[in-house]
Amino acid sequence: MAVDVSTQITIARPPDVVAAFASDPSNAPRWYVNIDSVKWQTPPPLAPGSRLTFTARFLGRTLVYTYEIVELVPASRLVMRTAQGPFPMETTYNWAAAGEASTTMTLRNRGEPSGFAAVTASVMAAAMRRANRKDLARLRAILEAE
Repeated sequence: MAVDVSTQITIARPPDVVAAFASDPSNAPRWYVNIDSVKWQTPPPLAPGSRLTFTARFLGRTLVYTYEIVELVPASRLVMRTAQGPFPMETTYNWAAAGEASTTMTLRNRGEPSGFAAVTASVMAAAMRRANRKDLARLRAILEAE
């Protein structure tokens, strides 16, 4: 069973500001509830082909996975896919202007869990949806406070 979770929020900051903060890997532990650390595997700056290893907690487990950036359109779209990890996953950020100085950000996670994770895919999707809502709310709180 595939997992495909899409979550959206409007942030009262321009798209370039939201995108710059959200796409900076060093900020991920600040706004992602479950991410503990991020380590560059390739030299910065972020570009297609960049690789980053994330250490996260999810459903009571510590997960270590490496994402590769496959698409980066500044202030518009970022797509990354697991190059190594517990199961294939793709994460997409989209940023779109929402009025004069606001941004609608969409966070989408989709993948094909295998093994035991495939059995728990519906539970995983629900947990991912809850976490994504918290993550985006935290991102909005950080950016709107600046």
